[in-house]
Amino acid sequence: MKIVILDAKTLGNDINLEIFSQFGDLEVYPTTSPAELPDRIKDADIIITNKVVIDKDAIDTARNLKLICEAATGYNNIDVLYAKEKGIAVTNVAGYSTESVVQTTFGMLFYLLMHLRYYDDYVKSGEYAKSDIFTHLGRPFWEIHGKRWGIIGLGTIGKRVAEVAESFGCDVIYSSTSGVERPEKYPRYPLDELLKTSDIVSIHAPLNEKTKNLITINELQLMKENAILLNLGRGGIVNEKDLAIALDSNMIGAAGLDVLEKEPIDPENPLLKIKNKEKLLITPHIAWTSIEARKRLVNEIVENIRAFLNGEIRNRVDLKV
Repeated sequence: MKIVILDAKTLGNDINLEIFSQFGDLEVYPTTSPAELPDRIKDADIIITNKVVIDKDAIDTARNLKLICEAATGYNNIDVLYAKEKGIAVTNVAGYSTESVVQTTFGMLFYLLMHLRYYDDYVKSGEYAKSDIFTHLGRPFWEIHGKRWGIIGLGTIGKRVAEVAESFGCDVIYSSTSGVERPEKYPRYPLDELLKTSDIVSIHAPLNEKTKNLITINELQLMKENAILLNLGRGGIVNEKDLAIALDSNMIGAAGLDVLEKEPIDPENPLLKIKNKEKLLITPHIAWTSIEARKRLVNEIVENIRAFLNGEIRNRVDLKV
């Protein structure tokens, strides 16, 4: 077997990828451009990809290809239907990053809510050393206990966020983006009511035709003036131009984003030019990247390959043609 990892850099240099050598000859590439792709996969039996696009042309180029392993949950970078036509299995990994994303959600919330950047700068600037009292009340903050937390997308991550928010004493509600009716522990609200009544709104939904531009200026103006919006779902769900307007006009209290419509961020993104910079936290798609999450991801890919070689398929991505 020849196993090719196309974008190992996205998995981190601190993760041992030699574990895949147990299955055959391993070739590891930090990144792979479209021009480099055909030569690297032409003899591959197994491809491991995170964001490198494996489309019809790539599948036709890889003449020995038997298995495509998506090193993520989302698989929109793979032509799954064509792979199925060609008898090529596709697997993904779900659930590996739940705790990491939940932890990042609350980290972003507290950073913004408690003005931690401001208070850290206040001390390190030397101003605290000049104070005539032991504390400093320059940026008031509120407690999340007793406040309403609205979750958009109550999947695996959304449910875990709900559990943790509940442990802090929050009143948790949710809005469904799929439209599927199912019994849940938490009350379901229409999106507009969720936005109007929530103090914290966190997004944990996939990007699709129902969620693209789900949050525009029309939705943002429904929110409370001190509300905090967190997007840990996908970029494109929140209209970034409209969010910049909302932050600079004090329409909402603050926003935290770990995902953007274009990644890496476009240097002309309006969010980089807002006046109220203290109201915005942007991280470079790190919510999924705890050491434990990345280890789980790699171990799950190993198990997917082992199952495939034993004539089984686990975590199969299988769409109807």
